[in-house]
Amino acid sequence: MDKQLDHIGVAVRQLQESIDFYQNILGATMIDRYRSETPGVESEIAIMDINGARTELLCPTNNTTSPIARFIKQKGKGVHHVAYRVENLDEAIKFLKNDHIRVMEDTRRTNKHGRQLIYLNPADTEGTIIEFCDYPDEK
Repeated sequence: MDKQLDHIGVAVRQLQESIDFYQNILGATMIDRYRSETPGVESEIAIMDINGARTELLCPTNNTTSPIARFIKQKGKGVHHVAYRVENLDEAIKFLKNDHIRVMEDTRRTNKHGRQLIYLNPADTEGTIIEFCDYPDEK
């Protein structure tokens, strides 16, 4: 199963300050900025591009229920997850399960850009939050 790095998600406390840093210091272009109140997301997201490398800045919108807020409270701001693009998400999930790698079924969703995604259980990934994703509309 082929994989390639899709993006890195970074948990931040102040979205605009982070956007300014990425644009003014790193030379990034903002691809999109949107708010998602979907349970299990509850964040404002800015997608930044630096020469084809994408970073998603994730700022919690609900400090009680947002997983990003929980992450910041437990680990502080910084890299939240690493996302790998796969050819077919359903096949990738079967592959993982055959290797006894658990996925977090409640995280499966399609975002506003048509990206289907699911997170792997960090207990099976040495504690790293890993996302697998595909873009079925591009096929």
